[in-house]
Amino acid sequence: MMTPKTEAELADAIKSAPAPLHITGGGTRDIGTPIEGAPLRTTGLTGITLYEPGALTLVAQAGTSLAEIETALDSENQRLAFEPMDHRALLQTTGTPTIGGVVAANVSGSRRISVGACRDHLLGVRYVDGQGTIIKNGGRVMKNVTGYDLVKVLAGSYGTLGVLSEISLKVLPKPETSTTLCLHDLSVTDSVSAMSAALGSPFEVTGAATVASTTYLRLEGFEASVAYRAERLRALLAGYGAITQIAHSDGETLWRDITNVQAFKDHAAVTRVSVQPSHAPKFAQALTDDSDLAMDWGGGLMWFGMRGNDAQNTDFHLKLQAMARQNGGHATLIKAPASLRSSLSVFQPENQTVAQLTSALRAKFDPRGILNPGLMT
Repeated sequence: MMTPKTEAELADAIKSAPAPLHITGGGTRDIGTPIEGAPLRTTGLTGITLYEPGALTLVAQAGTSLAEIETALDSENQRLAFEPMDHRALLQTTGTPTIGGVVAANVSGSRRISVGACRDHLLGVRYVDGQGTIIKNGGRVMKNVTGYDLVKVLAGSYGTLGVLSEISLKVLPKPETSTTLCLHDLSVTDSVSAMSAALGSPFEVTGAATVASTTYLRLEGFEASVAYRAERLRALLAGYGAITQIAHSDGETLWRDITNVQAFKDHAAVTRVSVQPSHAPKFAQALTDDSDLAMDWGGGLMWFGMRGNDAQNTDFHLKLQAMARQNGGHATLIKAPASLRSSLSVFQPENQTVAQLTSALRAKFDPRGILNPGLMT
């Protein structure tokens, strides 16, 4: 296994590679098609190279652990506001999540509905393309950001366009406190309606999710503001039944579990569907006795956990893919038994126009086709 410790070593490894490479970070988010290639890990590229709390910017090598970054931010009462998901419990993987892996998969948690996705917090990147060329794009501070679109193209490309070596991120202060309102035993239709009403209100909801028939709505900010907004939001949603409330400390654990899809860690197969929230009730009709549903992003993100026959059944996942395509969304098979994973496209097949653009990008970034070939196709 190759584990370069410098950007130059990374470039040399890619330039001299005679065959495909299997690019990974901490190895905690392995969801794509299995890659036949020489393993190359970025975990040797470690360290925070610049952190300016006053400028709300942080620069780190791609192999730096997420835990190290969060510890540094916590010392200044700051955070990665996009709330990156930790896949280890869901996928039953080991290893340590890295910031490069977060960016490569564009991993974004429950707060995405209020602050944007991981890619929206990227200021710049350094990476090595498929020919071993070191490329810099974007900047290291918010006042000096260029080439934003290329930065966003790399986010979510899973190492198929280039291997990240350095990441520049915008960070934000932590709120003084938070509270979570809980609505109980709602149907999927009523849950989406309640979440939409909350997100459309002026009360600045930063989390809207439903797990096991309980709908959760998070408010964050200064203590007096949170108390006022919670009172007003309770009044707005009074028609949906009794409302209970969870305090800040317990709420932090709750939202971490929601973001990490902890409720489905024991399910054999899990499909992630992204679609307009108003379409969520249609997808709920696809549920069977062996499947369960959780929602995030106000219903725009749905998690289908499968047990029993559905965990081995290709038809259920294909149905979700077809429904997502018909409703302008997409479905991704996040977790599955080996037999199911080998017989299905993990990522939803792209339409012809998008597929042509994707193919052209890969040909430009990786003309030899050696970076995680076939992972997303």
